[in-house]
Amino acid sequence: MSFEFAYRYRQDAPASGLRELDRVALTAIVTSDDGCELPPGSEGTILGIYNHGEAYVVEFAAPVGALANVEARHLRLLERASL
Repeated sequence: MSFEFAYRYRQDAPASGLRELDRVALTAIVTSDDGCELPPGSEGTILGIYNHGEAYVVEFAAPVGALANVEARHLRLLERASL
């Protein structure tokens, strides 16, 4: 899927203020889909939004390609995605 396609169907900012493709960092320990424990400070990119911003699918840089479902309260914005 191209970035142009993703932006075309991008949601407005949910209640938490985070949006798809924003760069975020964890504020708590989270377990990835593969069972790896990700420490606070781990950086990733939001790929999906659940229930109007209550939780997010985040891809992390380390371990490479790690995905996790993360509650909004465990994320801190690092960089807003530019259009």
